[in-house]
Amino acid sequence: MTLAAPRPALAGDWCYRPYPLTGGVPQLVCFPHAGGDVTAFSGLAAELVPDLEVWAIRLPARGGRFTDRMPSGFRELVTAVVAGLVPHLRPGSVFYGQSFGALLAYEVARALPAERCPRLVVPACAPPPSAWPGSIPPTDEGAAELLARCGLAGALPDDETIRELAVATIRADLTVCRTYRPPGVPATFAIHAVAGAGDEALPPGTLAGWSAATTGRFTTSVEPGGHLLATPLTRGPADLLRKLHAAAPA
Repeated sequence: MTLAAPRPALAGDWCYRPYPLTGGVPQLVCFPHAGGDVTAFSGLAAELVPDLEVWAIRLPARGGRFTDRMPSGFRELVTAVVAGLVPHLRPGSVFYGQSFGALLAYEVARALPAERCPRLVVPACAPPPSAWPGSIPPTDEGAAELLARCGLAGALPDDETIRELAVATIRADLTVCRTYRPPGVPATFAIHAVAGAGDEALPPGTLAGWSAATTGRFTTSVEPGGHLLATPLTRGPADLLRKLHAAAPA
């Protein structure tokens, strides 16, 4: 007899557990892409059982938090995420973020107390922090162009209402991104930067730029997939994340 998967669970306003596990299973904290929600990590969570438990960050102005206001600035967003995540964060976690979520994962890790700092941050399909200022597309860019740039062109259902909501959320996220300013001092935690083999939005050589974002261990890899490695319809880089967690420095 096949046992039913446990029901998803919330932990405060900011954390969603697609596949809750018990017994102190290590955490993989996942940060969604621009316009994305926690549903992007449902397939990944199921694939990582029983080795890692996914805790997805619930950003405002989408999904179950549709009526919540998105902070107006990137620094305010980081502060809010840290406050919501710290009570639930276990020592020795790993952070994984896609595109906009990669930058957010990096800055949240930097802002955490030392005893809560992740063992490893895995930015996927994203330019390094130094490349973000001045690179955000204009908010008046067409809907089709925005969806394609964010890797959502083929990931959304053919429903005009859903697409309009996604575009509005992307615009809000990009507005927050425009306020981002890179830190003057690099981080100290380990970073493994990832690119999708079919990602046409990420220029060649971009991953190497992440080496300047930390004084800790730095590695890279190219994985199968496009601009979004984990989506509601795919399992994401489960094998890579399992291996990285096992090899991450204490």
